[in-house]
Order: sequence, then structure tokens, then C-alpha cells
Amino acid sequence: MGEWRTSRYSGKDNCVEVALGPVSRIRDTKDRAGGTLEISTRSWVSLLTSLCSPSPPDLRKL
Repeated sequence: MGEWRTSRYSGKDNCVEVALGPVSRIRDTKDRAGGTLEISTRSWVSLLTSLCSPSPPDLRKL
């Protein structure tokens, strides 16, 4: 699996870490032992692309 990374834009207490690989792992920096969310890297990239688009989709309609 990939190395854990935190965004440069995250605040000190409001961070998530991501480890990229065939499967992307996401965890809370305040509770690293509390478990991880695992999704395909393709899904992770798709989510970030959607959220960063000029008009993100309304997730309530999915």
C-alpha cells in the first residue's frame, strides 16, 4: 500500500490522511487506530474530480 499523506490545506485538527495504491485508504488523523475506509483508487479520483468541479453534483440525488 501507499504512504499516508495529509493535504497541505488541512487544518491541524481537521485532517484526513489518504494512502493511494490499488485500493485507496482514508483515515482520520485524530484516531489513526480507529479504522480506515477503503475504496478503489478509481472511485477516490472520481469523487475528488466531482467535488472539485465548478458545479459539483447534488449527492442527495444519488
